[in-house]
Amino acid sequence: MAEATRMTQTQLVKEIAEKAQVASKVAKQILEIYAEIAVRETKKTGVFVLPGIGRLVRQERKARLGRNPATGEKIKIPAKKVVKFRVAKSVKDAIVPPKKK
Repeated sequence: MAEATRMTQTQLVKEIAEKAQVASKVAKQILEIYAEIAVRETKKTGVFVLPGIGRLVRQERKARLGRNPATGEKIKIPAKKVVKFRVAKSVKDAIVPPKKK
């Protein structure tokens, strides 16, 4: 089974430009601004909603004890901030339909 190729940024920009009937330069600029706003808002408020797709969420992870897999030695893992993406239910159901009972 042949592996499908992923959509590149250039292909995405081209498709947005065609659908919105704008120049590729404008479509690329819009995409860059959207990404910039997503990063800024997630950093500032801890959450950014991408309408119809999902949300970016910043979470605090507590410090914890872990184990070095090579030696088995216990190590301390410090607290840190992580970013997660939560997919909207409608998108998840469209991509992977729920099983029928």
